[in-house]
Amino acid sequence: MASNGEGTQETGGDVAARVTLQTIADRIGVSRMTVSNAFSKPDQLSAALRSRILAAADELGYVGPDPTARALAKGTTGTIGIVLTSALRYAFTDQIATSFLGAIAEQLAPTGLAITLLTSADSGAIVPARDLAMDGALVYSCDPTSSVVDVLTRRRLPLVYVDQDPVAEISSVNVDDRTGARAAAQHLIDLGHRHIGLLLSGLHGPHGVVDADVSLLDGHASRQRLLGWQDALHPAGITPIAVRQDGTGLNPARRGARLLLDRSDRPTAVLCFSDVVAHGVLQIAAELGLRVPDDLSVVGFDDNPIAAQVQPALTTVRQDVEAKGRAAAAALTAAIAQSRTTGDTTPRHVLLPTCLVIRASTAAPPPPSPGTP
Repeated sequence: MASNGEGTQETGGDVAARVTLQTIADRIGVSRMTVSNAFSKPDQLSAALRSRILAAADELGYVGPDPTARALAKGTTGTIGIVLTSALRYAFTDQIATSFLGAIAEQLAPTGLAITLLTSADSGAIVPARDLAMDGALVYSCDPTSSVVDVLTRRRLPLVYVDQDPVAEISSVNVDDRTGARAAAQHLIDLGHRHIGLLLSGLHGPHGVVDADVSLLDGHASRQRLLGWQDALHPAGITPIAVRQDGTGLNPARRGARLLLDRSDRPTAVLCFSDVVAHGVLQIAAELGLRVPDDLSVVGFDDNPIAAQVQPALTTVRQDVEAKGRAAAAALTAAIAQSRTTGDTTPRHVLLPTCLVIRASTAAPPPPSPGTP
């Protein structure tokens, strides 16, 4: 079945059967506008009348106005973009990302807006952020210097940054990573730890044992979490051992954890960028014969479902990922609505709280070995 772009549909055959909004209106004795409202403004009709119209449309083989024609007429697409990291696989394999996207979808359901996932990686001649029609976009934990982000900005689409460095003229939603990380580090200090390791996450820049330098990190959350740890460690006179893993996910975390733990001056506690990273630390600790928390304390970040599932259950910093998704969707729909009415938007900046969740993976440090200063 094809559409002529005016709510008229044609079926195959030697003689085309033309079904229009007027055809349906004539069938049940109402105006063409009433039929149109049944599809585009259902709240304008009683439930009974809308049911009659839809039943007649179904009987005549009419599924609704052509979406492309309707978008042109309304000046909207009914779609928003969500720009992710370089690999879209992340949206389906990372539990934090899937929870975030699920909350967005739930928040958008009453609006009828659809979601298109976009990658922030450069992809040659085909650039979805440039070529796809959309009413606005969420930019989620991406490199702000990405050409994709630049394209969206130059298109003057309503945007919301999520887990990005805030920009004055663009709405943003972040969690209070720094305060949460500070609480995590202070928890270890209060337990008596003085020899603490950091396992940092990042895609670009030096990997391996590095200086705990914010300038070496890419990503808003990475920098804010390091700053939070330092807020507690520096006043306590603690210089941590820092390792920057070579990528994201469990396997890079395992490689980074081995660099931290398979050494003579092994830390007694490790602060991890995420719960997935902390899971890698737990695995390597077990392979090296270290008991958690007797020999090593481990702290994650996010309160990913995995945090309560691993053994021992992880002490971590909780962020409300679903609240973040709902706030991001609400900020974008508000920006889109304002853009339609005034041609401009008033940025809103949301900072969601974090909290420390203490579980079984942290305890006082082991007593020093004989002869240890």
